[in-house]
Amino acid sequence: MKPKLASAALLVFLLSSSHLYAAEKQYEPGRIVTVEKKFHERVLYYLVNTPITQDDPYYEITLQVDNIVLLTEFTPRHAADDLPDGWKDNAEVRMKVTDKHHVWVKQDGGMNCSC
Repeated sequence: MKPKLASAALLVFLLSSSHLYAAEKQYEPGRIVTVEKKFHERVLYYLVNTPITQDDPYYEITLQVDNIVLLTEFTPRHAADDLPDGWKDNAEVRMKVTDKHHVWVKQDGGMNCSC
């Protein structure tokens, strides 16, 4: 009887403590320091050894959270798309750094964008 009770107690303990390890980072207040529109040049095809290229736009965004400054790139889905509303120099935003390669920035409408 005691082994069943001990294993049941252990199971309850493991199930109740598992949510502590899965805690997700929360959004922190930060700001956009600078926004700069740039272009990546992409080769579409070659015509008699001459490359035919296309410029793909992207935005280089400098973010600051506390004393940390992050340099990120935001690529719009379509070439004609602009930055989300409110993303300009010295704008206050909410962001979270998920790992050393990704930053999520929360927009005013509740949508998130990855940089």
